[in-house]
Amino acid sequence: MAEVDDYPWYALRIRSRQEKWIASALYSKGYEVFLPLYSTRRRWSDRMKQLELPLFPGYLFCRFDVQKRLPILTTPGIIQVVGIGKTIIPVDPAEMAAIQSIVVSRLSAQPWPFLQVGQRVRIEAGPLLGVEGILVALKNSHRLVVSVSLLQRSVGVEVEPEWVLPVESKP
Repeated sequence: MAEVDDYPWYALRIRSRQEKWIASALYSKGYEVFLPLYSTRRRWSDRMKQLELPLFPGYLFCRFDVQKRLPILTTPGIIQVVGIGKTIIPVDPAEMAAIQSIVVSRLSAQPWPFLQVGQRVRIEAGPLLGVEGILVALKNSHRLVVSVSLLQRSVGVEVEPEWVLPVESKP
């Protein structure tokens, strides 16, 4: 029998605002689940509150044997395994590794509009060493934008400008 680590990561489309509950339900069924979260402050009428919200609202990632997906699809709150048409597509391993590196780094990250054009860069220092993405400027800071093409969603993480080198464009 194959190890869980042998299976690719798949994106699951789920009911919004139920990400943590559904991730917990899948974990309790024995699946490896990845729900990337970010910390943000929100204002209520009487106070400020620190919240942990999903980087990809309405999605979470799970490793499983695609031939044995019925227990996942029957979990309450799961809408579908993301793919093209009826074909289920795994998440690109490099994109998945980049998102996991961002979460582990504890740098300030937040959801970002999906980008396809722009300067591709590679981080050459710091906790995101080796991660590739698109560099954008925001106010007085620089952000590395990492995209998950399958979801057409992106994450922006604050980086130091001296960490960044351009990636050679492919001919």
